[in-house]
Amino acid sequence: MQNKYPLWKNLLIVVITVIAFVYAVPNLYGEDPSIQISSAKHGLVVKSEMTAKMSALLKSHKLDYKTISFADDSALIRFFSTDTQLNAKDVIKKELGPNYTVALNLTPATPKWLTALGANPMKLGLDLRGGVHFLLQVDVDGVIKRRMDGIIKNISEELREKRIRYAGVKRTPDNQVMIRFRRETDRDEALSAIRDNYPNIILKSRVQNGAYLITVNLSPAELNNSRQYTIEQTMTILRNRVNELGVGEAVVQQQGTNRVAVDLPGIQDAARAKQIIGGTATLEFHMVDTQNDPATAAAGMVPVGTKLYKYNQRPTLLKRRVILSGESITSAVASYDQRSGQPSVNITLGGGGESLFLRTTRANIGKPMAIVYVETKVIAKKTNGEIVRHKQKIERVISVATIESALGTNFQITGLGEAQEAQNLALQLRAGALPTTIYPVEERTVGPTLGKENIQRGVLALEIGMGIILVIMVVYYSLFGLIANVALLLNLVLLVALLSLLGATLTLPGIAGIVLTIGMAVDANVLIYERIREEIRAGATPQAAIYAGYERAFSTIVDANVTTLIVVIILFAIGSGPVRGFAVTTSIGILTSMLTGITFTRAIVNWIYGGRTVKKLSVGI
Repeated sequence: MQNKYPLWKNLLIVVITVIAFVYAVPNLYGEDPSIQISSAKHGLVVKSEMTAKMSALLKSHKLDYKTISFADDSALIRFFSTDTQLNAKDVIKKELGPNYTVALNLTPATPKWLTALGANPMKLGLDLRGGVHFLLQVDVDGVIKRRMDGIIKNISEELREKRIRYAGVKRTPDNQVMIRFRRETDRDEALSAIRDNYPNIILKSRVQNGAYLITVNLSPAELNNSRQYTIEQTMTILRNRVNELGVGEAVVQQQGTNRVAVDLPGIQDAARAKQIIGGTATLEFHMVDTQNDPATAAAGMVPVGTKLYKYNQRPTLLKRRVILSGESITSAVASYDQRSGQPSVNITLGGGGESLFLRTTRANIGKPMAIVYVETKVIAKKTNGEIVRHKQKIERVISVATIESALGTNFQITGLGEAQEAQNLALQLRAGALPTTIYPVEERTVGPTLGKENIQRGVLALEIGMGIILVIMVVYYSLFGLIANVALLLNLVLLVALLSLLGATLTLPGIAGIVLTIGMAVDANVLIYERIREEIRAGATPQAAIYAGYERAFSTIVDANVTTLIVVIILFAIGSGPVRGFAVTTSIGILTSMLTGITFTRAIVNWIYGGRTVKKLSVGI
């Protein structure tokens, strides 16, 4: 029968509409200014007993709050206003001290029954919502020092292999390599050998205090290449870590010669973001020294070739040889040990070094092996009015287990204290180790660029645009115009629902894309309705005119939207930041407008006119 959808298609349209409303509704609830409290010290847990303490503290300072809740070893306090939130942060930070991280957040006020269905509001970009901004200093000089140390080692081996005698080789404070010779002939031979094997260095020779010297410097081009490579590698790894955090539309970009800026819009856990982004953690696997007494080593008699650690508050003696490092790990996934139920990390190797690990574990079955967690932190201290930063290497044993069989490319790390620790470790190993140390020189919670004014103007533009379109469509196409207006509103609901489901980040250009989409969405209905008018003028019956209008306008609508979609996809592929935000909302809007403009309006028209005798259509004629 003409103009009649089967039951399954009608039911599908109703189901899609209901689901769209459910997943679009969370965006109406807004967000609560909140404070997140998490542990800044290993082994320290934020406990639920803190509720009474925080409640009494806030009440004593006359700071009203909504709720205090606990999840994932952190506390979340919701407030009624931003002013109260900011005042409460200072009070709580002073009370808890440096062992806890107190971070400002904006937490969705979505009801629990909606979040249980996975319905969450859209993420807002830095220009609409604000977020966390980090300016990170990259220790490029440290990379140059390590490069020069490698040159020292390689040149020393080269001279020994060619039996060229030298009196000494060292790296000077200004990152030069100084080689000293007693005889001029040895120096000349060394110059020739070094030039042949190291084309990217500059060599200078001179005589000083009777000694013949060669100074080795990296060429300016090589120096710049090393610095830029370090920055680019750091940015790549930071992007990987940001992606692992699930932050949409994050910005990682170079600033100057040795700094990287990271903007995380709408971040919910600022404390964890700082820990993950700046973490330089890796793992080292060592055999446990079972032949020497750890207690004797703890008293000051540490045997040669070993190093003393503490594990579960007891001294543990490990062999210095690293049988596997974190660089060999290609995959790390947090999970739970099937036997003990404790947090663990499943490791997959593939980055080199697997053969030594396999040989060592095969030769030491039944003996204990330890996993050492190595983290490099930058400690800032104020000295003579200036902030002086120095690196501090923190090592701790996270697991000691007996080797039950030879370990290949897949195995499991157990003995981790908390699920969050396992997730953080897996994330850092998966995203890759940073090439050098980084430390924050600027860290702040960023408010919206133009605050609520951006959102208000964007929403106002959307309301004005939709209002004009709704009025024109009703005036020009009567009942069919009203049907198009219903489809237009459904299109907006469906678009918002999809953006929320996909976790897309809405920015100001994204709002512009939505406004453009709404303006373009009625094109399909205009083409269909004009075709229906033409069919009626040509003498077709109302039912035949409806059928012909939708069928014959379909190909034109598809052609127009596909060409626009291709352009938008290209914008998304080659663009970045605001351009991609515009492309995302526009591309999704094109797809939803085709669905609502053709299928949904056809269903409504069928419900009104289909299956019965109609003498006249209310299509504005």
